[in-house]
Amino acid sequence: MHEIQKAAQIIREGGLVAFPTETVYGLGADALNPLAVARVFEVKDRPLFDPLIVHVADLRQAENLVQGIPEKALRLAQKFWPGPLTLVLPKSALVPDIVTASLPTVAVRVPRHPLALELIRESGRPIAAPSANAFGRVSPTTADHVRDSLGAKVDLILDGGPCLVGVESTVVSFAGKTPVLLRPGGVPLEEIREVLGEVEIHASTAQAPQAPGQLPQHYAPRTPLRLAESLEELPPGKRIGLLSFRSPSSPYPFQAVEVLSEKGDLREAAARLFAALRRLDGQNLDLIIARPVPHEGLGRAINDRLFKASHK
Repeated sequence: MHEIQKAAQIIREGGLVAFPTETVYGLGADALNPLAVARVFEVKDRPLFDPLIVHVADLRQAENLVQGIPEKALRLAQKFWPGPLTLVLPKSALVPDIVTASLPTVAVRVPRHPLALELIRESGRPIAAPSANAFGRVSPTTADHVRDSLGAKVDLILDGGPCLVGVESTVVSFAGKTPVLLRPGGVPLEEIREVLGEVEIHASTAQAPQAPGQLPQHYAPRTPLRLAESLEELPPGKRIGLLSFRSPSSPYPFQAVEVLSEKGDLREAAARLFAALRRLDGQNLDLIIARPVPHEGLGRAINDRLFKASHK
């Protein structure tokens, strides 16, 4: 049996398949099967109040899961789907409450990866899928990352090579009268605003998340990570690693250095981010120092992930 056909059968039978998207690898289950979705939460050790994104093959499949698509949301879908954009919309009765953390909305997107789209179409199911890693840890951007994190807990891992975008999708909510950016991601805010005009930005609060990736601590390596504007006053006598946008000019003797983009390219930096964090996390360090990147374009998403990784 072809690998995709095998994966699709596993989804239909209530199993779990890790699969590549253009953003990160997802841990997928039939979104309409509450027991299968419950296993996603169990395998990831993810809190049930943190909703999941449902991946669909096209706009028509998305329409079955929602009560309607407002005109502004439709414009975004037509512009950025397939792609790293998630829309939060009032859900239809078809979507189980466990998928949405009992919220009246559901997060949906059409991924831009041939294997992901083939899996959705072949299974005939919308696929609920958070990142394929232990909850709160660094997101996986290769199949090996999934194996290292979840191993035999997944029924099948589809290997589609490294993820090209490397950070999760941008999440925009249409739950209210005006569109709200809930999470920066693979589609820059500037490009969203080119389509819609002004977009509100969700202020972080202690409330239960309205979309995936909103919890204050997320994407974290096991090694403590500190976000630092400068490299002054680093603790002495510690094994310290550096995560830097460009090559550092500081003479500080770091035990390990990961450069996200020698040429200062934010797209390259985003694609390399999680793999670089994983490599530093494997170096037996006492501390990882991360330097923020320019806060524009994909830099917003990178800085968001670094801030949440450093939040203890």
